Amino acid sequence: MPRDLFAKGLATRRAVLGAGYVKKSLAAADAFTMPFQELVTECAWGKVWSRPGLPRKTRSLVNVAMLSALNRPHELKLHLRGAVNNGCTRQEIQEVLLQVAIYAGFPAALDGFRTAHEFFRELDAAAAPARAKAAASNNNNKGRRGRRKATRR
Repeated sequence: MPRDLFAKGLATRRAVLGAGYVKKSLAAADAFTMPFQELVTECAWGKVWSRPGLPRKTRSLVNVAMLSALNRPHELKLHLRGAVNNGCTRQEIQEVLLQVAIYAGFPAALDGFRTAHEFFRELDAAAAPARAKAAASNNNNKGRRGRRKATRR
């Protein structure tokens, strides 16, 4: 059963956090840290994240709130990636962080906002080259269409 849980957890973990991140985490594990990787993968990802009771998007928003309240910026940043992968919007994440301010305190929410702001800046910066390439491609295609029309006349 544990190997089944590990496989199930590994699939869920990859889907939420990204295959590259999970591969890197497991590759970095050694004899001391591998038991923890197995525990997290089997219990958190195989038993809880894989349950049908809540959609992944909801689980992600809950994690954003809890990790902000606990002031765990490294894990928060990781789970912000998962939240985006699970379809959470910036506005939804912002609303969760505002909720954190009221129920967990302004300092916790402030750190959560800082971490989320940094995460979104990095996300936007990584996406900028792809957007520029797509825009250039669209401009090239428009020019080609115009030349085709001109030659048909």
